[in-house]
Amino acid sequence: MKISFAKKELLLIVLAFSAVLLCGLYLTYNTYGNFQFAWMLRGKKVAAFILVALATGMATVSFQTLTQNQFLTPNILGLDSLYVLIQTLLFFIVGGVKMLSQEQTSTFLISIFLMALLSLVLAKLLLQRRQNDLFILLMLGMIFGTLFSSTSNFLQVMMDPNEYDLLQGRLFASFGNINTTHLGLAAGIILLGSVILFAANRYLDVLHLGGDQATNLGISLNKFQILILFLVSLLTGTATALVGPITFLGFIVANISYQLMPTYRHSYLFPTAILLGIIFLVGSQFLVEQVFHLRTTVSVVTQFVGGLYFIWKIIYERRRQK
Repeated sequence: MKISFAKKELLLIVLAFSAVLLCGLYLTYNTYGNFQFAWMLRGKKVAAFILVALATGMATVSFQTLTQNQFLTPNILGLDSLYVLIQTLLFFIVGGVKMLSQEQTSTFLISIFLMALLSLVLAKLLLQRRQNDLFILLMLGMIFGTLFSSTSNFLQVMMDPNEYDLLQGRLFASFGNINTTHLGLAAGIILLGSVILFAANRYLDVLHLGGDQATNLGISLNKFQILILFLVSLLTGTATALVGPITFLGFIVANISYQLMPTYRHSYLFPTAILLGIIFLVGSQFLVEQVFHLRTTVSVVTQFVGGLYFIWKIIYERRRQK
């Protein structure tokens, strides 16, 4: 199904209006006269929502275009498992109390660097040889993810129970205690990566034709794949280091974007995914705070909704192919 140019623009306007309205509602609802305090507390969360939605939406849509698979997300490269391993090692070596009392910028940057470096090394080793190695790269990402997860579990079993309890608070996505310094650094990295990805949107459009056609049209495929994988890992790693792992968010916003905006043009898919991410995150946090009264978290809501949507997507695709 194709939609006209005017309908695409109208849809983006509606999504943008909904996102702004929802952010305004979240910032002003139940402030009990302390609007300035609520603005400072909730404004930092909204900024984190926007950054995470920007990073996740751009990274997931780009990654799915690169792999030509709408079920895959950048997490298949093992980035979430690597983040868990880094945090587990730091808590195991340094100690949980010291880690929580000293939110160092160096630790934040090291987490981002290692997650981006992993994908870059794998891409350099495999994608420079031949194009089909992209699928071997994804398999290696899954293997490394399992290795990181197993190592983390081994270290967590050996940890003191009190240290382990402190670690668990770091391993779940949290928008409550975000370091302002980290927020500024994350904003710079995410904005830079997003600008580069958006500038390459026409090249990503061509990838829908297939690797051979993209090469015939003048794209240096291996170098372009390495660049996109690095940017995807950088954005995903930064968002993960900022708030923690949010596994299904990218899958949700990317696939709903394909349904709302049935086009191959990333100049429409990118903003649609970003706006949906903002709506989903702010809406989830609003429900968590105002409806569930902090008895659950955004990550739990995301996992629940994402899991149901993933199962529905599989069943829907199988029935459509029959």
